[in-house]
Amino acid sequence: MKVQDIKQVEVTTSVGQQPELPKKVEAILDNGVVATFNVAWDDLDQSKLATSGTITVEGELQHKTYPKPLIEQRADPYLYKHSDGYYYFTGSYPLYDRIVLRRSTTIEGLIDAPETVVWEKHGSGIMSEHIWAPELHFIDGKWYIYFAAGDKDDVWAIRPYVLEADGENPLQAKWEEKGQINTEFQSFSLDATTFEHKGKRYLVWAQKVENDTISNMYIAEMENPWTIKEQVFLSTPEYEWEQAGFYVNEGPAFLHRNGKVFIAYSGAATDDRYAMGLLFADENSDLLSPESWTKNPEPVFVSSEETSEYGPGHNSFSVDEDGNDLLVYHARPYKEVEGNPLYDHNRHARVQRLFWNNDGTPYFGIPGQTIDVTSKKASAIISLK
Repeated sequence: MKVQDIKQVEVTTSVGQQPELPKKVEAILDNGVVATFNVAWDDLDQSKLATSGTITVEGELQHKTYPKPLIEQRADPYLYKHSDGYYYFTGSYPLYDRIVLRRSTTIEGLIDAPETVVWEKHGSGIMSEHIWAPELHFIDGKWYIYFAAGDKDDVWAIRPYVLEADGENPLQAKWEEKGQINTEFQSFSLDATTFEHKGKRYLVWAQKVENDTISNMYIAEMENPWTIKEQVFLSTPEYEWEQAGFYVNEGPAFLHRNGKVFIAYSGAATDDRYAMGLLFADENSDLLSPESWTKNPEPVFVSSEETSEYGPGHNSFSVDEDGNDLLVYHARPYKEVEGNPLYDHNRHARVQRLFWNNDGTPYFGIPGQTIDVTSKKASAIISLK
């Protein structure tokens, strides 16, 4: 994508006084998306401020990009910016045997940040295999990690579990096992995420039905961070793209913007057909009513031959250092996978800016997309009176 037009800035100031130019300007991208960008204004000729009239100053748009990938071999990436100013990152560890955290005051700093093992799998029984998709949350003054795990005697008996810790720094905290989140029926279930909305806390997760052949998503209000109330059906893989290889809805991620709540999710087999879909509801609707939710019939984020990123999915959302929304996801750098794709560990964590359509819905673009902000310059007309 590239910048097609930039909204002109108009500023009024007194003769001889330095004008206050905005730090951000609105730009229209070539797909019609309107977005704000930081701008670096050219130096002003101070002599032109000495007399009344108008002068024009130009500026270069600034667009933050991140290394591609950001962190290698970290599928199911979860990025969270806490009130302490740190970014916290976790994801599935390739051996599927531990939970790791790293933190940095900048997103790019996460690349070389030391990684701390905060919990390791059990030697036997529950939580002893397939330690998957950890998420770090801060709820009512405590840290929680939600993750999925199997049993050495039944490695596919995947269930959601919760850890809890006190302290300012979760990398140094002592983690306590709160146990399994007990859903209303026992089957393969994973990818639990939690969010608070209008004073209530919810859990959304994926759980298989029909003899473990179909992965649906469910939602429930929570009694506490490890206990749900009534389980409610949310979504099933009804469209062809969600059924490619396997019938899958999983990896939910919550976002609240523009009067709507969104749940991005992933579907299909975990090879190059893996893709992301989107559910949304009015922010004032009953989130526990399936009728409140609308599902996009088409995927919103798919493999890209152009950028060589394949199987994008299991995302999270965050914000950059300037408060812009970010899409965090994993993708492979190649299309063909030998054997079970779950054991191909080159699903790398990636980060790119999330834009917004004029109707208030997120514009995901393509994985690995670039934004050309050099084709146009910002312009400000300064009126001196």
